[in-house]
Amino acid sequence: MRLIFAGTPEFARVALAQLHAAGHEIALVLTQPDRPAGRGLKLQASAVKQFALAHGIPVAQPRSLRLDGKFPEEAAQARVTIEAAQADAMVVAAYGLILPQWVLDSFAYGCLNIHASLLPRWRGAAPIHRAIEAGDTETGVTVMQMDAGLDTGDMLLVEMLPIAADDSTASLHDKLADLGGRMMVDALKLAQSGGLHSAKQPSEGVCYAHKIEKREAAIDWSHPAPTIERRIRAFNPFPGAATAFRGDAIKLWRAEIDGFSRRENKATGTILSINDAGISVQCGTGVLRLIELQRAGGKRMTAAEFLHGFALSVGDVLDAAPADAGV
Repeated sequence: MRLIFAGTPEFARVALAQLHAAGHEIALVLTQPDRPAGRGLKLQASAVKQFALAHGIPVAQPRSLRLDGKFPEEAAQARVTIEAAQADAMVVAAYGLILPQWVLDSFAYGCLNIHASLLPRWRGAAPIHRAIEAGDTETGVTVMQMDAGLDTGDMLLVEMLPIAADDSTASLHDKLADLGGRMMVDALKLAQSGGLHSAKQPSEGVCYAHKIEKREAAIDWSHPAPTIERRIRAFNPFPGAATAFRGDAIKLWRAEIDGFSRRENKATGTILSINDAGISVQCGTGVLRLIELQRAGGKRMTAAEFLHGFALSVGDVLDAAPADAGV
């Protein structure tokens, strides 16, 4: 099938690679404009753009597709480019721009989206993070026929994936990206044979995965240990859960519930024990053992390695870190 692919981050690159490997003709790639990244804030092409250029696929990077929006000239040029591609369908995965109606109406097979949740649960920008943070035991991928709403289109294919007890957003992202790419290849094959059927999303169970904000990184030790443990996994790799000690920010990358007894006379955030297994911290309910940490300017380390260069003692109290803590 002749396709236009619209996507930006690594999640989308995986799908693009699978469609390319399956023999689909990628006539055009749409992706977000290059953004400053890294310590030097140099402009960096998206993962999707890098793949496209490496495989000789034309790329367009409009800042908007809305003809009545802030960048009408770019949108108008994009429309010319999209129409000239004469594609059968547009495949969308984590693109980052809202598709106006003229785009949705431009293809015989419409616009097909890969969404990393079991819709209608976790519509929106951060479905992987929010599923882990909420303590969901399963998630999945929905291939959806896009409409003008926010992840409200009819479902074409749905596949469930369990969330492991130690899954972080990083690990779950990789599983879902691979699943989503494979499902889209299957969906296009079914579409070509007339075997792809749609179903309305259920009206019950709708919830929204709001965008992750840096301010959410700061850990509140008065929360229950399981809540904090999930947040640490949900915010790995971005924005990274954070605490602080005497003004020094510490990122927390991995932790586990500790069987150590909570001490009622100790303030939340108090370090209760330190050993080779990790650093045990009192929470509002229960105790959390910190296993992998990182200080400002450093790298991720096991607790034992971290303590060689950062002095912590039993009885010390960890605080919330500022949301913009540079680690």
